[in-house]
Amino acid sequence: MTFLIVIIILAFVFDYINGFHDAANSIATIVSTKVLTPFQAVLWAAVFNFAAFFMSKYIYGEFRVGNTIAKTIFEQYITLKVIFCGLLAAIAWNLMTWWYGIPSSSSHTLIGGFIGAAVANAHGSFDVINYAKVMPTIYFIVLAPFIGMVVAFFITILIVNICKRANPFRAENWFKRLQLLSSAALSLGHGGNDAQKVMGIIAAAMVAHGSIDKITDVPNWVPLCCFTAIGLGTMSGGWKIVKTMGTRITKVTPLEGVAAETAGAITLYLTETLGIPVSTTHTITGSIIGVGATKRLSAVRWGVTVSLLWAWIMTIPISALVAAVVYFIVNLFIK
Repeated sequence: MTFLIVIIILAFVFDYINGFHDAANSIATIVSTKVLTPFQAVLWAAVFNFAAFFMSKYIYGEFRVGNTIAKTIFEQYITLKVIFCGLLAAIAWNLMTWWYGIPSSSSHTLIGGFIGAAVANAHGSFDVINYAKVMPTIYFIVLAPFIGMVVAFFITILIVNICKRANPFRAENWFKRLQLLSSAALSLGHGGNDAQKVMGIIAAAMVAHGSIDKITDVPNWVPLCCFTAIGLGTMSGGWKIVKTMGTRITKVTPLEGVAAETAGAITLYLTETLGIPVSTTHTITGSIIGVGATKRLSAVRWGVTVSLLWAWIMTIPISALVAAVVYFIVNLFIK
């Protein structure tokens, strides 16, 4: 029982880190356009991160993303030690990428850590992986930013054409107000997608421990605590990543901020409906690129974008490798 409590606490720590690591996703554009101060922006995002709990529970009626994460590994291969090592590896990679200001995916870090520890536990066998759950997630490493980019591109073109005769000063003031709504929508999507991942890990740990019979039996305090942890983490902010997301990819105006955040929110709601865990980081990055591409392709700093792409591709394998190493070390002390 003590080991399970340690894992649950560690999962909440990861959720908190996920919040401040990914705060940039929800607030990068609203800060870079100076609609809100950084503190106001993280407070705004945190409120809607937590509100996502009610949307998932009462509108969607279930925590689909959490169920997918919990079933990444076949149930018979899930042990408390596997989950413990996967969480340690995910926390380590998240902290390192946050320190260097790299907007990597907390979602894929968690999945990679879970897989790596399980494979190590199975002596290198990849039969532990439930590919029916893992492969859609891998596909959406590419699809989520692409969908965000395409949707943002068309939303921006639509808004520009609708507002081409509007007074520029009045239009900018309106879009600053609208950005509050689009940022809130993105934060709802972020909370709904990301908090559920940790919930899925805790549910898997409780099944492995024997506290519950199946993942869907997870008690209500688990999702409530997960959404609270990610909201508190978001309030802590992640300013290095804000700088990368809000200014280094392309310069964003309030109009473009509305388009990028709306596109990101639409993509996140779609993937939550499908129960596919995606990266909020990847999604909003694709949306910002789509906005920049409406001006001209050279408006996007492709050098920064390529660096981000490499970070995305490497997240799952590196997290898995780190988790495998952590498993072998932990295995020396915990049998």
